[in-house]
Amino acid sequence: MTAMPPPRPVAPLLPVASLLTVLGDEGLRLFFPLAALHAALWPFLWTIAAFSLPFEETLPPALRHANEMLLGSFGAALIGFITTAVPEWSNTARLRGRPLFILAMLWGLGRLAGVTAAPGLVMVGAIADAVWLLFLAGYVTQVLIARPRARLWGVVLWLGALAVTGVAAQGALIVGEVELAEKALHLVTLVFVGLVGLVLARITVPVTNKVLDPNETSAPYRPHPGRFNLAPGLVAVVIAATVAGLSPAVTGYLLIAAGAAFLDRCAEAFVGREFFHGPILATALTSGLTGGGLVLVGLARLGAPYPETAALHVVFMGGLGLSLLTVFAVAGLFHTGRTFPFPRTLPVAFVLILAAMTVRVLPDMGWMPAPPGPSHVVAAALWAAGFLVWLKTYWPFLSRPRRNVDDGDRP
Repeated sequence: MTAMPPPRPVAPLLPVASLLTVLGDEGLRLFFPLAALHAALWPFLWTIAAFSLPFEETLPPALRHANEMLLGSFGAALIGFITTAVPEWSNTARLRGRPLFILAMLWGLGRLAGVTAAPGLVMVGAIADAVWLLFLAGYVTQVLIARPRARLWGVVLWLGALAVTGVAAQGALIVGEVELAEKALHLVTLVFVGLVGLVLARITVPVTNKVLDPNETSAPYRPHPGRFNLAPGLVAVVIAATVAGLSPAVTGYLLIAAGAAFLDRCAEAFVGREFFHGPILATALTSGLTGGGLVLVGLARLGAPYPETAALHVVFMGGLGLSLLTVFAVAGLFHTGRTFPFPRTLPVAFVLILAAMTVRVLPDMGWMPAPPGPSHVVAAALWAAGFLVWLKTYWPFLSRPRRNVDDGDRP
């Protein structure tokens, strides 16, 4: 009978001071867990509270929900990604320690406002969110000036657009201008879609080549350079048309075109049987759901028999949600000294997010009965479970000092 190998020892928990040192070493270590926790907890608590907040009096519940998901969950992920990826792309020193914790404090003030809607906190939180939005745009602009060949023009333009639309949304929330806040948050959503298109273009190539050639001695995957900015460029056209006040029919056709550009990326991901490897499949699913969701939104504006909000949730939960999980999964490995394949539990997180999107969207479109229980609680629970699975899997990696791939600490 073969003897069972001894269990691997569990590393002791780090002291608080040491943990803060590790988390403050790089943006993703601090902000990816914050983003995952917020994405998991806020929507679930909001749904079980029957879409109400303790002190909310003036704003529709859906407006506060959109603001919190965009600047809360996706905002924290963006801070972590930008402060990690931009130094890597530009070969500049990364933000560490105090600047990261100040950004986390500003982001946290906004989230306190989002969970209570207390009048005093709403103003403080809106100002805090505006500050970190402006900081990100200014930070990348400063890096671009120092490293003009770092290919950061697209990032600067999209972060600038996010700062403008995000600050406008926060101002509208402060003064209670519901219609202006709705328009601004709609634009914020489109800006995030554009950013996703840009980020996917930058990470898909190295991820695919890493799967095709783990030794990285060649670069067999070389997509057409004209497609690099096609999807985000068409999203920019949609934004311009929306700001110009063009008709729903015009923006509907433009949304379909932008969605087709994302779907084209999904098709381009077919590189043989390696397509079914986790990292490539994840990026393809992200592009596919983003593109499919944009097409559905466009069709809704052209008269398709389902509400536009349902189609927007395909973009939001499917496209943006899976993009978060994909970036968390890929960057969380490489920036902690690990490599592919994905941890064995990670596919569960992806399936849970897809299931959450399905039970949130299909009943509203009339394609399946609503699940039992209070409205959207099942979808929120599945969504929360997906991000908590990722967090449980990756927290041991992110909360400890970087390890070498060859030291036996593979996922």
